[in-house]
Amino acid sequence: MSNAQGADRAGLFLGIAAYSLWGVLPLYLHLLQSVPALQVLSHRVLWSLLLLAMIVVALRRVRSIADAAKGRTLLFLVGSAALIGVNWLVYIWAVQHEHVLDASLGYFINPLVNVALGMLVLGERLRRWQGVAIGLAALGVLLLTLHGGGGLWIPLALALSFGGYGLLRKVAAIDALGGLTVETLLLGPPALAVLLWANHTGTAAFGGSTRIDLLLIAAGVVTATPLLLFAAAAKRLPYATMGLLQYIAPTLQFLEAVWLFGEPVLTVHLATFALIWSGCALYAWDSLRAYRTAVRR
Repeated sequence: MSNAQGADRAGLFLGIAAYSLWGVLPLYLHLLQSVPALQVLSHRVLWSLLLLAMIVVALRRVRSIADAAKGRTLLFLVGSAALIGVNWLVYIWAVQHEHVLDASLGYFINPLVNVALGMLVLGERLRRWQGVAIGLAALGVLLLTLHGGGGLWIPLALALSFGGYGLLRKVAAIDALGGLTVETLLLGPPALAVLLWANHTGTAAFGGSTRIDLLLIAAGVVTATPLLLFAAAAKRLPYATMGLLQYIAPTLQFLEAVWLFGEPVLTVHLATFALIWSGCALYAWDSLRAYRTAVRR
C-alpha cells in the first residue's frame, strides 16, 4: 500500500470518527437535561480550555499560537468565538428541549449555506448544480416557514452561525489547533463568570451529583476530540470527500430524534427534509464530479 493510500485510509477513518462523534453528541447532552444550557456551555468551554492548554503545552505551540493570534487574525477569532458560542448554546438548548430533529435540519442546510456565503462574501463562482441545490434547500425552508414551524429559528440559527464560523476560520491565518485554543480562551472569562454567578445564587449544577459532575468534566474531551479528529482528517482527504462525510452527523441526529427520543415527524417535516436531502445529494454529487474532473486534468 502506498503512502498516499495509507494517508487516505487514515483520513477516512478520522473523518468518519469525527462526524460520528458529532452525530451521537445528543446522547451525551441528553444526560445533562437537568443542567441549564448556559451552564453546560460554560463547562464545555472551560474543560475544553484545560484540555487544549495541556495539548498546546505538550506540543510546545504556545509561542507560535501567540504570534499568529494578532491583529486582523485576532479580530476574526473574536468573531468566530462568538459564533461558535452561539452555535453551541442553541444546539445544547435544542437537544435539552426535544428539538433534535430541528437541529439535524440545521446541519443538513449548513453545507449549502457555506456555498452561498462563499459566493456572496468571497466572490466564489457558483456552479449551476450548486445553485439548484441551494434553491431546493431554500424551498424547503420556505415550506416550513409558510407552515408556521415554531422551531424554524433553530435550524437557521445553527446553519448560519456555523456557516459564518467556517467563513471566518477560512480567512483567519491560523491553524485548527491554534484557532480553537484562542477561541476557547476568549470564551473562557464569560464562561467562568456564568459559573461563578450560578454558584453565588445557589443554582450551580456542579457539586450536587457525582454523576453530573463527571459528565460535565467530560465536556472537554467530548468537545475537543471530534474537532481535533476533523482537523487531522481535513489534511489527509480531498475537500469533496469531506463534503460527503459531513452528512453522517445530521443523519445520525435525525435517526436519534425519531427512534430514541420519539420526536414527532409531521408531513411538513418530511416534505422539508425531502427538499433539503435532495439539495444535499445534488451538492454532494456536483462536488464529487468537480473533484474527479480536476483530478483528470
